[in-house]
Amino acid sequence: MKKILLIFLVIGIIGGCSMEKKSETGINPFPNFDAMWDYAQPDSTEIKFAEILPILKDSPETTYNAEYHVELLTQIARAQGMQGKFDEAGRTLETADSILTANMKTGKIRYLLEKGRILNSSGKKEASKPVFLEAYNFGKENALDYYTLDAAHMMGIVEPPEKQLDWSLKAMGIAEASSDQRCKGWLGAVYNNIGWTYHDLKEYDNALDLFQKGLEWRKTQNNEQTIRIAKWNVGRCLRSLEKYDEALNIQNELLQEFEEKQIEQDGYVFEELAELYLIKNNRSEAKKYFNLAYEYLSKDEWLKANEPERLERIKSLSN
Repeated sequence: MKKILLIFLVIGIIGGCSMEKKSETGINPFPNFDAMWDYAQPDSTEIKFAEILPILKDSPETTYNAEYHVELLTQIARAQGMQGKFDEAGRTLETADSILTANMKTGKIRYLLEKGRILNSSGKKEASKPVFLEAYNFGKENALDYYTLDAAHMMGIVEPPEKQLDWSLKAMGIAEASSDQRCKGWLGAVYNNIGWTYHDLKEYDNALDLFQKGLEWRKTQNNEQTIRIAKWNVGRCLRSLEKYDEALNIQNELLQEFEEKQIEQDGYVFEELAELYLIKNNRSEAKKYFNLAYEYLSKDEWLKANEPERLERIKSLSN
């Protein structure tokens, strides 16, 4: 669930950014495309964004906004990349780059961020690092805190564990110090990333502190889905701390919530329950939940591609 959560948060937290670009009349006549993002449906989002392009291109010179055009193209590329259409996304970014000029500060940093994300998502993590670093430095030089934080956040994802922590702490510092509510919106994802970095380093007490901090922050946002994910993180970390009964209580609470609210079941909750029952030597319950975990997680394309050995273990223990 760690990686799935990271992806969900990184693609979800930039929504709602207001477009401040104005035409010569002082009013932006074009849609706020950032508010149109549906991160669960990048295909339909791409279509909605693409429908703006002919309106933009056919607009008179007095209303046409080149930087808006660049930023729109970066988000079309992002939607394409999320669908695995990496070549198409690359061509879209090339078009954005051809429009970029030196005075387009926000356009440039958004271009760099999406270029880095597409490289990383297409399996070129090492190539993405200097791009994200350029975005971070450019953001600092031009006081673009919101996007600087994004760049630091991405550096915290693509760097190895021993370097992730520094980047994630930089991102947390920007978010906590900023009065910009858009920056505050990053806190849940940043707490999550730092928590998992500490977990990877086996610093489980520090990880639990961050996961609990993340859970409390998520509760202030009143989003049930992200609250459940943050709660799962706490339970997973409690297992690493060998606090098995506390961990089991949390996962059972999540399971009960899914059942009571008739929400689609979560294979990662089943997996955790299975691991905990296995530790407690309750093999019948462990097998039951490994079976359920495999039923759900075998359909998870990300898990199949990135952690096949984990999926194979679930399958073997379900038999």
